[in-house]
Amino acid sequence: MHGYQLRSAFEESTGGTWPLNIGQVYTTLSRLERDGLVRPLGEGDGGQRPYEITDAGHKDLAAWFTTPVSRTDRPRDELAIKLALALTTPGVDVRAVVQTQRTATMRTLQEYTRLKARADRPADLSWLLVLDAMLFQAEAEVRWLDHCEASLVRHQPPAPAPAPATDHRAEVAR
Repeated sequence: MHGYQLRSAFEESTGGTWPLNIGQVYTTLSRLERDGLVRPLGEGDGGQRPYEITDAGHKDLAAWFTTPVSRTDRPRDELAIKLALALTTPGVDVRAVVQTQRTATMRTLQEYTRLKARADRPADLSWLLVLDAMLFQAEAEVRWLDHCEASLVRHQPPAPAPAPATDHRAEVAR
């Protein structure tokens, strides 16, 4: 396949959830070619140059499929960061932040559920699996937000430190 075909195949498999920049596809193909994992074929119709996977590429791909995804290198979680900072920023209503996010996540869950109901062809299995992953992640987020809200109810913020006592004798001596 050439770059545009690869992009289309990826986006079809994932239901367009993660659109690919075509420049990224061709940059990746160049890197794969450099590393001996793909090789370009002769120029095809329309001036497109298709690529094929090499034996080394097949081995690398097989290793990728058989290696578990590591969860230790977590991507940055903007929601967790937002709540952590909301807790330490004076004047922020953390409960309102949680409620606003819960409302948005519930809307997302409803949309994912509607999408799932419409994607019923067996050929849509790859898209359905991606959609299920997004549904489960959104459900987990709602559960985590419930946990955050319960933690806020139980949380007793530390009492403010008392102001230092003023030594009036020192002021009089001045």
